[in-house]
Amino acid sequence: MKLLDIYARMKSDLNKIEKQLELSVTTDHALLSEASLHLLKAGGKRIRPVIVLLAGKFGQYDLDVLQKVAVPLELIHMATLVHDDVIDDADTRRGQLTVKSKWDNRIAMYTGDYIYAKALTIVTELNNPALHQVLSKAIVEMCIGEMEQIRDFFNTEQTVRNYLLRIRRKTALLIAISCRLGAIAAGTDDRTSNRLYRFGYNVGMAFQIRDDLLDLLGTAKQIGKPPGSDIRQGNITLPVLLALREPAIRTPLLGEIARIREAGGQTDCSAAIELIRGSRGIGEAERMSARYIDKAVSALEELPDIPAKKSMKDIAAFVGERNY
Repeated sequence: MKLLDIYARMKSDLNKIEKQLELSVTTDHALLSEASLHLLKAGGKRIRPVIVLLAGKFGQYDLDVLQKVAVPLELIHMATLVHDDVIDDADTRRGQLTVKSKWDNRIAMYTGDYIYAKALTIVTELNNPALHQVLSKAIVEMCIGEMEQIRDFFNTEQTVRNYLLRIRRKTALLIAISCRLGAIAAGTDDRTSNRLYRFGYNVGMAFQIRDDLLDLLGTAKQIGKPPGSDIRQGNITLPVLLALREPAIRTPLLGEIARIREAGGQTDCSAAIELIRGSRGIGEAERMSARYIDKAVSALEELPDIPAKKSMKDIAAFVGERNY
């Protein structure tokens, strides 16, 4: 199932979301507008807005209300990407120059802050304390996840549990609350909201594991940045942790990681990538991703059989198989 096929069913509403995204970051300050729109115009999967709208189908669907959730969640995601590119010293994203690369770190940091602020401004238009509580707690957890990733740069002794907790905070949580907030905004009951949250959480976990696999298996054209970016930045992902469990691979891989660290990431990492690709870690990570997708689909089973349910299953299938 192609993502574009899924989105075609929602074209009209998604076009309105896209226009609102652009309007929300446009300002009289020319540089701030240009920098904010730079990443937005580079595209993206818009998974979070789509999930918000689909979750809203299980309740009272009102696009005017739901877009006040969908737009802020995508903006928060965008803001984290702008900040991440500063931390990671990344030059490209989605095949385009990053904000920090096109301008500088200072412009990038304030651009990210501005996008965050705009997101919070929009969501306050909804007078629903439960919605604001879920969002604020999630933002706190996301910041903790980012700090933990920085703390664990080049830490080859971290556990798989550490990794899973980190990606829960960094990635899965925002997708999970996209489901929950869409459901809350549409006035669904707690049972429906909780099941949708579980769907989003498991899709989010699989999404990040697939992302980490693509960084090792994909091409620059597929992923919009050079392969091996994670390991050059010191981000020890699941396939690496699993590869390090193999005695025949552990010692040479540790040596390659140490060499990359000593070079400050400014070196070729093809030898490390080949070691990881030749390990059982790739297959084990793929199977773990598939288990999360199975859990996501199971979470939907007792929900009403409406078209949105099929679309959510299609999104889960896409995430489980995606190669970009």
